[in-house]
Amino acid sequence: MLEAISWYGKKIYVQHLNLTTQPLIYLDRLAWVAEIKLLDQQTAGVSMEKESEHMISPNAYAHGGKILVDQLLQHGVKRVFSVPGESYLNVLDGLFDAPIENIVCRNESGASFMAEAYGKLTGTPGVAFVTRGPGATNASPGIHTAQHDSTPMILFIGQVKSSLLGRGAFQEINYDKFFGSLCKATFLATDLEELQRFTHQAFKIALEGQPGPVVVALPEDTLALQGPLQPLLPKTTSKPQQIGVQTNTDKQFEEWLGSGRRPLIVVGGSLWSQAASSSVAEISHKYHIPVLTAFRRQHHFNNYHPNYVGALGMGLNHELQKMFTECDRLVLLGTRLGDISSNGYTLINTTVARPKMCWIYPKDLGPNFFWPLDLQIICNPVHFIDHLSRMNLNIKPFDQHWLTKAKNSYNAWIKPTPIHGDLQLPELFQWLSNNLPKDTIVCNGAGNYTGYLHRFFQMAEYPTQVAPTSGSMGYGLPAAISAKLEHPERIVLCVAGDGCLQMTLSEIATASQYNAKIIVIVVNNGMYGTIRMHQERRFPHRVSGTDLINPDFVSMVKSCGWHGESVTQTKGFVESFTRCLESNRPSLIELKLHPEAITPDQTISGLRNSN
Repeated sequence: MLEAISWYGKKIYVQHLNLTTQPLIYLDRLAWVAEIKLLDQQTAGVSMEKESEHMISPNAYAHGGKILVDQLLQHGVKRVFSVPGESYLNVLDGLFDAPIENIVCRNESGASFMAEAYGKLTGTPGVAFVTRGPGATNASPGIHTAQHDSTPMILFIGQVKSSLLGRGAFQEINYDKFFGSLCKATFLATDLEELQRFTHQAFKIALEGQPGPVVVALPEDTLALQGPLQPLLPKTTSKPQQIGVQTNTDKQFEEWLGSGRRPLIVVGGSLWSQAASSSVAEISHKYHIPVLTAFRRQHHFNNYHPNYVGALGMGLNHELQKMFTECDRLVLLGTRLGDISSNGYTLINTTVARPKMCWIYPKDLGPNFFWPLDLQIICNPVHFIDHLSRMNLNIKPFDQHWLTKAKNSYNAWIKPTPIHGDLQLPELFQWLSNNLPKDTIVCNGAGNYTGYLHRFFQMAEYPTQVAPTSGSMGYGLPAAISAKLEHPERIVLCVAGDGCLQMTLSEIATASQYNAKIIVIVVNNGMYGTIRMHQERRFPHRVSGTDLINPDFVSMVKSCGWHGESVTQTKGFVESFTRCLESNRPSLIELKLHPEAITPDQTISGLRNSN
């Protein structure tokens, strides 16, 4: 007897067989089957599609790895990032014939960074799999970045057998203790029921309120357990939790903002959208309000908009700092105004007259928060600004001179000025900004080279910036690979320093394996630049531990099938970049930066002389 049922949107023919124990086969991620027969039209009496319509046995059994993969499918996972380990071989078996792309990385830090970057770009949890012990510790930078940047992410870690837990077994780690302060939750699945329940909870927790990472430990014996497939829910894609705008909140905000004269809006955080950016643009234009972006959130607002006046962070525009002493209403939309954005919490002097501050944030910041909370609106900032844009606020436009002054300061700030040496980074980044498509995705890690990028490269669309507010070196290359896999039709740049790139340089082979045609721009000045800058300030002339002897970057990438070039003068960059675009391969341009050009405004000699 045949029965037609729907499974993940496909029609499957089930033959009711009275089977007990049979070898299990998993085919096309549609069902666990005890026996499969391809049926022709005459046998089934109905029309079928080859390779997607099968006879399956009801009440089929599966091992834990395949059950977990089914859970991932239900949550809309289409790609995972991994470094294999024997502790989760059953999961690898489950992925064998699943419609989930498994990106095999060279180091767990690369896998975790790729998953975190996926979460940043899509707003849904990035998923990584690593093995126990060293595999898990190697993945911790990605978890820290996801926690610091409020990025939804799930790290699945193979674990020792349940019977060995707490006995110091080979590569055993207590992941609750190790990751407890780095993520929103940790789980240890000791049976199949917990495996399914904890996986579902991990996706929920990663997205609810303020997004963040979740860790799920998978004992080897749990993944090997056999059990019946549970009834599957319709395939769904996890979405951020909907946090509505509370009653009368809009009126409170209207009264609070309308009583000021010189307001500023700062946008940031991980809960954002292009529609939210457009709503902020509409409000800022209507009421003449200057708009700033938080550290490494430049793509939250069109940098070419007349009301955009700059980005907060390292190497801050000094004129912008003055605005915070003059403004009287500060709207913090989705951002906490943390350490880096506030210049070490010095941007606002709370001991004298300060601006009244309003937070629109997805969770209660609490009474011990660093800044005084004059008005706190707990909701998703995207929903709030959408709600506000549809209101007719009873507020007169603010002083145009206030906005004009800020805009003039920003325009002067982003004008390239000469730096030491034959390679003028300000001109190169401005050229890229002016000539690349506005949907180009730019990824970077950490280092002084980012001061040039963030100052002279303007962003116009969301999401186009993938960068760690956690300041994690090595992030840019794996992030760019992840971005290119998600958006193969778009140009994806990785901008890295020589020290930054080498922390995850092995992932160039991953890019080759999956044909991720990114363009890497490595700024090579032969040192750990940021540390050297601080070293010269505190201990001038006493260079210790900050010099680098670097590999031949061009030869290294060519060994993996990349296109590679080295540029020493400004005039050669455009031609080199054009050849990279035309190569139809992953590409790298090495920029030989003079060591003196430590920042856009400072030289090493100047730092030494100032001391």
